[in-house]
Amino acid sequence: MMPSARFADLDGASVLITGGGSGIGAALTEGFMRQGAKVAFIDIADKSSTALADRLEKELDRRPLYLRADLRDVEALRAAAAKAAEAHGDVTTLVNNAALDDGHAVEDVTVEFWDNSLAINLRPHFFTAQAVAPGMKRAGGGSIINFTSTSYLINHPDMPAYTAAKAGILGLTKGLAGKLGADRIRVNAVAPGWVITERQRELWVTDEGLAAHVAKQCIKDVMQPDDMVGTVLFLASDASRMLTAQMLIVDGGFL
Repeated sequence: MMPSARFADLDGASVLITGGGSGIGAALTEGFMRQGAKVAFIDIADKSSTALADRLEKELDRRPLYLRADLRDVEALRAAAAKAAEAHGDVTTLVNNAALDDGHAVEDVTVEFWDNSLAINLRPHFFTAQAVAPGMKRAGGGSIINFTSTSYLINHPDMPAYTAAKAGILGLTKGLAGKLGADRIRVNAVAPGWVITERQRELWVTDEGLAAHVAKQCIKDVMQPDDMVGTVLFLASDASRMLTAQMLIVDGGFL
């Protein structure tokens, strides 16, 4: 369920979302569109991204801008950010959402796997921020929202490259907040708990495992992608004007 709150300053805002074509990213794309924002999203999955854009155009009579790019290709990422600004004006909200949470055992990790994991799960966060920061300065400020994960906070044993990247996102968030704050650019992180996307259901969810996880949450509801939207809208809006260099954990109280 999309949040009921309205943030007037997001109406007409230029928003760029990475990984915005499926899962949490698709919910964020829809959430910003329903606020009246001009949304561009970067993804590599044509089928789901096009289907999302088609559905939103049908429902809202406005279409998000789908930009196909592989986040490992920094030049393609920069070009996509430039296209978003050209279409919608200087980006004032950036959501670094894209990630790949493939499991891996310590003994199986190669140098190539390690580098590829960080090239997807950490490096793009910096280079998208670098790409949009000049436009945010021209606009008088902005908000960068980096998705990390609670996986590194719960000592997850089965994805060390991923958890290293997710921990690194918090350090990057704080460093960028310190540098960009003078230009009224806020930089924060969101750490989701176990959000049950289609990918999660296909790869990992069992009835028993999900029930055991939810039992440890304070709020005994299964978290859905839409549950991430309200927090991100708040961080994008002027309701959080003096909030920066922070990590907000959205996990139903699991931690």
